[in-house]
Amino acid sequence: MSAATNFNPTAYARLLSKFLPKPIQSERELEKVTALLLELDERQDLSLEEEALAEVLTVLIEDYEDKHYPLPDVRPHESLKALMEDRGLKHKDIWPVLGNKGATTEILCGRRSISKEQAKRLANFFRVPVDLFI
Repeated sequence: MSAATNFNPTAYARLLSKFLPKPIQSERELEKVTALLLELDERQDLSLEEEALAEVLTVLIEDYEDKHYPLPDVRPHESLKALMEDRGLKHKDIWPVLGNKGATTEILCGRRSISKEQAKRLANFFRVPVDLFI
């Protein structure tokens, strides 16, 4: 039997009526919704209905944060440098992924753009979205 058939709409409706999720309008509301999500996240025994509520809360939080705390645009070579620094990698660790030492140096300095193929290899290497490098 699939998990979807175990979902209880009545139980979910009770959860929704208890917490009344709606678009977040203020920092105070953000704090409340975040606290509720963290409370759910710490539990190991969530019902399907509670998991659905947690997903709704996550979407509401992400929507508010996207509108109020947008991430700055970062140039692809800066993303690469930040990932390398975060993971303690050096030029010698990355050039095999990019193809050669000279191209790697030029990319890291911002003098050369990352090709689509290099972006795919970097995304695979770092296990991040390819968009970071395009």
